Amino acid sequence: MRIRIVDAFTDRPFSGNPAGVLLLDTFPEDAWLQKVAAEVNLSETAFAHPLPAGGEADWALRWFTPTTEVDMCGHATLATAHVLHTTGTASGTVRFATRSGVLGATAAADGTITMDFPTSSLTPVAVPDGLEKALGAEVVAVHDTASHIGDLVVELRDEVTVRSLTPDFAALKVLSSRGVIATAAAEDPGRGYDFVSRGFFPTVGIDEDPVTGSAHTALAPYWSARLGRDELTGFQGGARTGLVRTRLRGERTLLTGHAVTVIEGDLHA
Repeated sequence: MRIRIVDAFTDRPFSGNPAGVLLLDTFPEDAWLQKVAAEVNLSETAFAHPLPAGGEADWALRWFTPTTEVDMCGHATLATAHVLHTTGTASGTVRFATRSGVLGATAAADGTITMDFPTSSLTPVAVPDGLEKALGAEVVAVHDTASHIGDLVVELRDEVTVRSLTPDFAALKVLSSRGVIATAAAEDPGRGYDFVSRGFFPTVGIDEDPVTGSAHTALAPYWSARLGRDELTGFQGGARTGLVRTRLRGERTLLTGHAVTVIEGDLHA
């Protein structure tokens, strides 16, 4: 079967967030899916298979880190939609049946893909004990996304602080059910983005995820409320970076980005 590595939320190879993508006839047993994801060893590998016509979704979609299955993944959804469109397997809007409900992905003429995800809840909470020490930075505010994505959204003083973080991943691992999203307003919005972020997910086997689409379902309402605009652009990453355009639509958040296939080959398993 064909396996592809796609860099998501970027229009050039070797940047953005890489994801494995396999299009299947049906889902094999979970243990096999997990072994493939461990072999690919990227933050997520997406597995999808077509569904019968006439239903609420066109494809079934699941995402696995090297160690576990996750409930939501933006960049691997973008990567899967990119593969479907560039191979001629699908056109227009593709509807994915997932653990997070039906997620839509629509390709545009400029090559971007816009995904329709549920907007995350945001609940202000006290700064957890040990968070500032684990991040190595003073915290401005913390919001919990609860069961929606299971992250803590942590605002820091400024963009420079976010970019220079060198966290203690072992300490971060016990502070949230999935991850910690460090964020700050852009130092200079004239550079083409409104806020910055970095995502740390040691709980699910990923110390840092370069560009986390699902995190932007929380970052979009957070910064839209702060900046007074429903359409924003987020810049995420440390060593690898990418851009996510967000549009807040009440209970739904639209995430837009480019993707590029960098590796395609045969999986012998």
